[in-house]
Amino acid sequence: MTANEALVHAFYAAFQKRDAATMKSCYHPEVHFHDPAFQDLHGAEVGAMWQMLIERGGDMTLNFSDVKANENEGSATWVAHYTFSLTGRPVQNHIRAHFRFADGQIIDHVDEFDFDRWLKMAFGWKAWLFKLPPVRQKFHQRLRTMLNKFMTRDLR
Repeated sequence: MTANEALVHAFYAAFQKRDAATMKSCYHPEVHFHDPAFQDLHGAEVGAMWQMLIERGGDMTLNFSDVKANENEGSATWVAHYTFSLTGRPVQNHIRAHFRFADGQIIDHVDEFDFDRWLKMAFGWKAWLFKLPPVRQKFHQRLRTMLNKFMTRDLR
């Protein structure tokens, strides 16, 4: 196992244990994160996002597999199972993660998943509303606001 494969394993093992501090320690201070929901996050926002999801995701479980990494980049597959807090609907999200590494840490993390499929699981029949750009934009803004409030709370 390469050092970066071990790093990715440590990241997801910490996620399984709901250990946000260890997850954050896997990231470079200048980390960039992207996924279809939160879109682009940087630096401390990334660790705060995971901490928020862990704290609010009461019944969340995850499995990871297919970890591959060399000295520059890597990937993994993971599946999250949880109840979406806004609707109470069950979600099973299949994610493909891509990483770039610097200084022994993750500096770039991109999670890819079928956002439309996720919306259907999370929102049911209302998912069609997200085809409308203003609704989708409002959703992304709401996530950003939630994260900003969470981070502000964390700083007090």
